[in-house]
Amino acid sequence: MDVQDNPGESKSGGFSWKRLIPLFVLAAGLVAFFTLGLDQYLTFDALKENRAWLLDQVEQSPVFAALVYMGIYIAVVAFSLPGGAVMTITGGFLFGQWLGSIYVVFAATVGAVILFIAAKTALGDLLRAKAGPFLQKMEAGFREDALSYLLVLRLIPVFPFFIVNLVPAFLGVSLRVFFIATFAGIIPGSFVYATVGAGLGSIFDAGGDFSARGILTPEIITALVGLAVLALLPVVYKRYKAKRG
Repeated sequence: MDVQDNPGESKSGGFSWKRLIPLFVLAAGLVAFFTLGLDQYLTFDALKENRAWLLDQVEQSPVFAALVYMGIYIAVVAFSLPGGAVMTITGGFLFGQWLGSIYVVFAATVGAVILFIAAKTALGDLLRAKAGPFLQKMEAGFREDALSYLLVLRLIPVFPFFIVNLVPAFLGVSLRVFFIATFAGIIPGSFVYATVGAGLGSIFDAGGDFSARGILTPEIITALVGLAVLALLPVVYKRYKAKRG
């Protein structure tokens, strides 16, 4: 197709700038978030100040409150906004550890899938074509054991959540694998944070300040690492079998 026929197409690979629209929308949402000062509401201080009103809304309209909560959580993840930990703990605080965990896992997975699709649609093919052999080797590894790799990245929060949403999109990971690994991999951590949130009221009642830094205790980290090791066993077995065969 000639460039004059479609100004959005580039001769060097047929890339359409229209495909960047999803990322432009996400970037605009991120800028608006800070410009409007919405970040001040995703804090534990804001939760403490508005706890009575929030709990009253949950009591009066539990279904509507849950839908609003999940909608906000989806937006936070999809727009890569800071405050994921606050939102997860808030889920446990408002809805309890079990319902809170369910709402968190559902909303975080949906938000991650939205961001994954946006990145994959906008830049995935272009980056794989331009990045050279290094990224292609990484892509081959992800294609071979993508589920295990992603499970490990979800279980152990070594990298920011939004980074783990973007990188698989650039490495050719399928949507099905991304969804399964994200959904299953965030369950343990979500339950831990929601459980902490369920007990947050007692801290507020005592007049104490709360920080999310101390949640990942050595015992919890050890448990998450153990799950990650189990997720890597298929990779180790495949490589062992390949060497033997």
